[in-house]
Amino acid sequence: MSQHYFYKAMDSRGRLTQGQISANNVNDLEARLERMGFDLIDYKLQKDRHSRFGKVTRQDLITFCFTMEQLTRAGVPIMAGLEDMRDSLPQSRLREVVSSLIENIQGGENLSEAMRHFPDVFDQVFVSLVSAGEHSGNMSKVFEHLTETLKWHDELIAKTKKLIMYPTFVGIVIVGVFFFLMMYLVPQLKQFFESMGKQLPAHTRFLLQLSDFIVAYWYIVLSLPIFATVGLHFGLRYSSRLRFAFDRIKLRIWIIGPILEKIILARFTNFFALLFSSGITVLDSLQISKKLAGNVVIEAAIQRVIDQIADGVGISESFERARLFPQLVLRMVKIGESTGELDSALLNVTYFYNREIRDSIDRIQTMIEPLMIVIMGLLLGWVMLSVLGPVYDMISKFNF
Repeated sequence: MSQHYFYKAMDSRGRLTQGQISANNVNDLEARLERMGFDLIDYKLQKDRHSRFGKVTRQDLITFCFTMEQLTRAGVPIMAGLEDMRDSLPQSRLREVVSSLIENIQGGENLSEAMRHFPDVFDQVFVSLVSAGEHSGNMSKVFEHLTETLKWHDELIAKTKKLIMYPTFVGIVIVGVFFFLMMYLVPQLKQFFESMGKQLPAHTRFLLQLSDFIVAYWYIVLSLPIFATVGLHFGLRYSSRLRFAFDRIKLRIWIIGPILEKIILARFTNFFALLFSSGITVLDSLQISKKLAGNVVIEAAIQRVIDQIADGVGISESFERARLFPQLVLRMVKIGESTGELDSALLNVTYFYNREIRDSIDRIQTMIEPLMIVIMGLLLGWVMLSVLGPVYDMISKFNF
């Protein structure tokens, strides 16, 4: 049975290195390291497969693909390129992965097969594209496509994070201010209101009741979102119907839903184009791309497209029946299908969606700041009106 070892070793030049590797026993570990050009110094059996260096980030993958593209374009063999990369990398999770790739290739596997041992690093699209590049002999082009795709994905995530960060920060500030008012300011004024001996306005009475509830049950108020999030997480994991309904709701949320749908479809068309242009069949490309949608509603629509194409229906007609794309996109796909340049058409679709996403995010960013200010103003205005209104009424009755 294969076990996972953390090792320290020395190469022929006397340089120390360390990493993780799978082996059946210590003798097998020494043999594998010897094939890699290392002499074993020390080892430790790992109880789990988690690396002490964390995980491979998207920036690490971009570095990996860019380096491999440059090396393969220059005619450097895959094995030599991986060894050069391993020697130039600092101690990190990526270096461990590259070392394991080298060891597995030396054991008789090709690069795509070696990558399948790391599904948390190389997803199915990545492995399929590398496999297609191995069969076509054009690895540099594959790594170039992967580099550009990862950069595009990274920029998309950065824009989305930028969109979310500001309202999240302002929302936390609003909630913090509201809790401060409810738990400190309003209780201080409650006795004063009671001493007035007059009927308070309805909104002031509601404010006092809300303050009493938050003061008495603040732990419930704070823990309720946490329990709701945990419950939703487990519900989505074990209930396919709940997950389908939740994913449908996400696509219908005002403003956010359409942008999310465009992001998913842009990613789908981009991966579909890359797989198809690499020589993978339409059905296999769709099947692989479907798994990366991340939304079961869109996955179900793509599955309907797959079923219809398998029954002999044209690609553009299948997409039209699934109502997955708008008419402009469908026309682009239809033209690409009729001219035999479907991959180019799909990349144009990706560009179309990318432009729509960028414009939509820019528009929302211009709306968010004044909207959050209005929300904060309305909330604080309600509190101030409920607190100061009765005080003003009482003061106005005095004759000075």
